[in-house]
Amino acid sequence: MAGRVPRPVRHVTETARLLSATNLHQRISLRAPPGELKVLADTVDEMLDRVQQLVNAQQRFAANAAHELRTPLALQRAAAEIGLAGNPDARRVARIRTKLIETSEHQGHLIEGLLLLAASEQGMRRQEPVDLHEVAHAVVLAAGPEAADHDVTPHLDLRPLRTTGDPVLLERLAHNLVRNAIRHNHPGGSVTVRTGAGCLEVSNTGPVIPTRTVPPLFEPFRRIEERRHAPGEGVGLGLSIVAAIARVHSVTAEATANPEGRGLTIRVRFAADEPPDAESLR
Repeated sequence: MAGRVPRPVRHVTETARLLSATNLHQRISLRAPPGELKVLADTVDEMLDRVQQLVNAQQRFAANAAHELRTPLALQRAAAEIGLAGNPDARRVARIRTKLIETSEHQGHLIEGLLLLAASEQGMRRQEPVDLHEVAHAVVLAAGPEAADHDVTPHLDLRPLRTTGDPVLLERLAHNLVRNAIRHNHPGGSVTVRTGAGCLEVSNTGPVIPTRTVPPLFEPFRRIEERRHAPGEGVGLGLSIVAAIARVHSVTAEATANPEGRGLTIRVRFAADEPPDAESLR
């Protein structure tokens, strides 16, 4: 009896000692009758599941970030070594110069996105009341020129929505949602922005989106279409930044494909104090 009682404790201890980043898949899987030790072991296994998910996500992020940074560097080197080889004429030099500037701008956007994602994951720097309907209205106005360039029409259905949070991060959240809805659209399409009832919703009339591809869109560098390295394409961090900002505000961001798969609707649900006599600000 003296040997059998501490045996489960030794099993938990030995498993914990063996765990490392390379074998996080191991679990205690304690076979024991119901009791405090069984509950403890199962709780540790659940914790290890969460840790493994976080480690896997960080590893994917690091690998994808390295790939995204390596690609423009390779383009710059190829442009310099091949495009400027020999005695290029002025036209070729101008073309290579334009390409190098575009690639450099893409790298800048990528680094800015990575820094913003890291800052979003660190939490809120300040908390204060934020009128999200006013934030959404300002973001849509600022995105007007880009919407016109893409021949996309914005629609507003704004009702009072106030929450508490970091105003800078919440402005970036709305900005990324609206910009993403504009860019991933088709000429003649539309973007609808709604606030009210504790929810910020952005919907567009973009391309067909298979339902199975929707949940991974909140992961870094996930795209519906293959990367084309086209100007203004984006770096694939917009929705992952939205998800990170939502997490630090303890709210949820969810995406659903629109009926018949035409476009995407993203809702961020806030704990908001909605006035009973809220009138439309459309």
